[in-house]
Amino acid sequence: MSVVVVGIEERNAPLELLERVSVGEEALPKALATLADRSNVSEVVVVSTCLRTEVYAVVDRFHAGVDELRDFLASTASTSPEALEPHLSVHFDDDVARHLFSVASGLRSAVLGESEVLGQVRRAWERAHRARTSGPVLGTLFRHAVETGKRVRSETAIARGTTSLSHGAVALAAERRPGGLAGLRAVVVGAGEMGEGVAHALVGQHVRHVTLVNRTRARAASVLDAVVERAGSHAPAVTVAPFVGLVDAMVEADVVFTSVATPHPVVDEAMLADVVERRAQGGSGALLVVDLGVPRNVVPAASGITGVELADMDALRASVAQALSGRQGEVAQATAIVSEEVERYRSASRARGAAPVVAALRSRADEVRLAELARLRAKHPELTDAQWDVVEAVTRATMAKVLHAPTVVVKEAAGTSRGERLVEAVRVLFDL
Repeated sequence: MSVVVVGIEERNAPLELLERVSVGEEALPKALATLADRSNVSEVVVVSTCLRTEVYAVVDRFHAGVDELRDFLASTASTSPEALEPHLSVHFDDDVARHLFSVASGLRSAVLGESEVLGQVRRAWERAHRARTSGPVLGTLFRHAVETGKRVRSETAIARGTTSLSHGAVALAAERRPGGLAGLRAVVVGAGEMGEGVAHALVGQHVRHVTLVNRTRARAASVLDAVVERAGSHAPAVTVAPFVGLVDAMVEADVVFTSVATPHPVVDEAMLADVVERRAQGGSGALLVVDLGVPRNVVPAASGITGVELADMDALRASVAQALSGRQGEVAQATAIVSEEVERYRSASRARGAAPVVAALRSRADEVRLAELARLRAKHPELTDAQWDVVEAVTRATMAKVLHAPTVVVKEAAGTSRGERLVEAVRVLFDL
């Protein structure tokens, strides 16, 4: 049995591949069920965010298990395993914990120390738990990862300042508009976690008006109510609009942010051409569109439309990388915390892995000891109860001494490949 993670993240793959391999929330239950049905997979969790898609699994055979996870990702991306191979990252056993703990701590994010990824890791685990594809091994691993992410953020300054892609997107838009976003009208498409983050970040830029376009009016209204409540007297005017009103909203806007979880673009060339034409009639300038979707919410060809300035996730990654260069000093401290937590997790795993087989071994030995004592009692009725108490104590002490050395060896090796072999050997030898 091995714990592995096979995935693609923004460090190793182009945006075009990241969006094709992404597993949306609606597709996640089917993806988990498909993976759980693989012959070598006994537990599985899928972490799919805007800039990474990773499959964490407990597999019976390492190489066969990795191949099954790789083939799943290739199928999701509609490509061949061979074409996907150069962009894959694979970690196994102890390295899985270090990788996941680093992800949860924001150490492997485009925005170093970002706050959103911790919630994404936690929700991925919760969804797998509800789908019954996460068992005791991955459940323990992800619970410890969430704890590590919280500790890193509380004990270091890695999350200060720009702490999310949504805040980074607003900062990018402010840089691209002379004078920033103060007094401008903004449209946010999508009221999910990213869209909500954008709406809150816009308050700090002193925008004049925010229109939130979303499929469900109740969710959008709830987000804007929270924005207004938090901003107090500095709150901008806010409006909720349905998707059918998206073009009208963009015509009136100065900047548009899109963050919809969808496999297909929600803004195409025809829509933007209509927006540009109507804006020109009203004397409006160029429209800035920041696309936070992965897969993309705006067709890439929109960048060629006169009157539209399009910034996608690639532009955002470059922008935040430059802006956050000063935060690198916190990486060493955060990495040290991750190392401490990885070692703590390993120690706990070793103890947990050894406990069942050690308990079973001691129980089996005690069964044999008590059965032999009962047999001898019938043959030696002349012995008194006091004498039998002495025999009982001697046999118990002898059994404890005989089992002490193998117990220590199994506990110390548990959680390693050698430990797995020892545990299996004990089970076979003693029929546990």
